[in-house]
Amino acid sequence: MEKTVLFEDLKISAEIKKALRDMDFVEATPVQSRSIPSVLSGKDVVAQAPTGTGKTCSFGIPIIEKTEPGERAVGSLILCPTRELVVQTTNELLKLTKYKKNIRVVAVYGGQNIERQISALKKRPQIIVATPGRLMDHMRRHTIRLDRLKHVVLDEADEMLDMGFRDDIDEILRTVPKDRQTVLFSATMSKEILSITKKYLTDPVKVQITKSEVTVKSVKQYYLEVSQIQKTDILARLIDINDFKLSIIFCNTKRKVDELAHEMIARGYNAVGLHGDMRQTQRDRVMKAFKTGRVEILIATDVAARGIDIKDVDAVFNYDLPDDLEYYVHRIGRTGRANREGVSYSLVSRREMYKLHEIMKYTKAKIRFTTIPNATETTNVRIQQTMAGIMDTLTHSDLKMYSEAIQKFMEDSGDEYTILDIAAAFLKNEAGSDTGDDPGPGRSTKKREVNSRSDRIFINLGKMDSIKPVQFKKLLNNCNVNDDEIFDIDILEKFSFVEVDKSKTQNVLSSLNGSVINGRRVNAEISIGRKRSKRG
Repeated sequence: MEKTVLFEDLKISAEIKKALRDMDFVEATPVQSRSIPSVLSGKDVVAQAPTGTGKTCSFGIPIIEKTEPGERAVGSLILCPTRELVVQTTNELLKLTKYKKNIRVVAVYGGQNIERQISALKKRPQIIVATPGRLMDHMRRHTIRLDRLKHVVLDEADEMLDMGFRDDIDEILRTVPKDRQTVLFSATMSKEILSITKKYLTDPVKVQITKSEVTVKSVKQYYLEVSQIQKTDILARLIDINDFKLSIIFCNTKRKVDELAHEMIARGYNAVGLHGDMRQTQRDRVMKAFKTGRVEILIATDVAARGIDIKDVDAVFNYDLPDDLEYYVHRIGRTGRANREGVSYSLVSRREMYKLHEIMKYTKAKIRFTTIPNATETTNVRIQQTMAGIMDTLTHSDLKMYSEAIQKFMEDSGDEYTILDIAAAFLKNEAGSDTGDDPGPGRSTKKREVNSRSDRIFINLGKMDSIKPVQFKKLLNNCNVNDDEIFDIDILEKFSFVEVDKSKTQNVLSSLNGSVINGRRVNAEISIGRKRSKRG
């Protein structure tokens, strides 16, 4: 077993050590402990390491350590394949420079206003983190000069090649000074990666992290054997019974991401989809909502999830097993980060069992079989969680008005029901049931009053359509729904929910379905789930 290396024992400055303590980083990962000393010494390094192994600190710590505060030229360039990874890497470097004064880091990527980037570049940063395409744009405009460059990092080099950046990489590396230090990180070592290594790196130190050394030891891995039609129900039960706060669900296609997001939202889950067809502003909004906990479930494709580094993700779900075995490692690496324990679940049909065995062989990891939670278990968990909330209400709330309402109800019913009967009915309405009379699994954090007079309607219009609550209200008014018959309007990124009086449900459905609003054909349908409250 490899000896544990503490950051305190590395030959790095006290300022960086202090910043690492603030980030709760104590032990260096294998790729960090093997790479940092070589990069610090000025040697070229080629490292094969999957996502989730701590690559950013592997090159970020030495680069910051070797950067001269106050220097007025770009000394270090970090190339990344996606905008998300550029932003993530920049944020990590800024955390590392917390106690280092006069070190400036600038992110350069497509999708952001180039004039804003030019303005930031005029402040003479020492470190630039960039996507190849936007960097080339700045080089052509002469808004970035690399003639005094000392360090180049190619992060996730295999992904950059897959995205067609080979020509840009060649041109950039031909342009920058030849006496630089070059560091390359890649999850795989293809012939093309080896070609770049041979052409642009000088006598590099080789670092290879095997699958067994990835941080999977902090991730408990399980699989469930389910039919395709069961997947969403089982997924909901797993989320319910474990009470996960932040989860990522991976699907193989954009279409499946949209379908599953639609279905989970309709069941009452605070979920959102993320894939490459979304505009950058939408993707940024989604990620911000997920990071801050305003969205609890992120449903994503593999490519869209590149660069996600959130330490509080409780669980990862493989709704579809990945076609590329390497992606399995990338996926489960999204949980169990920063010395925290995580869990992953793979929903596997019989036809996919061969693929699961390939993954276990490839990763050298044991993925344990677990049974499907039954309906009674799920309901019991909901009851326990609801009772905990009731205890909190009993302790901290004034219940006089509610006690009087129950007393009046008992008098009006001629004492037909006991207090225990009424309490049990309230508990059933609040906690729900999976034993036959509940429309579908849903989390037990519901705090909303049950309104038997209303229907909750799903509509495929959201923030991405630039629609506001006042416009939604006007839309419903045009469906012959009065303001006092509208109980709730909940606008999400790609969908919305409105709650209206049951007597007006058919008005809304018949008026909206098939109509075109803001260029989109409208689909409206009754939601089968119950709304969950936002996490407090």
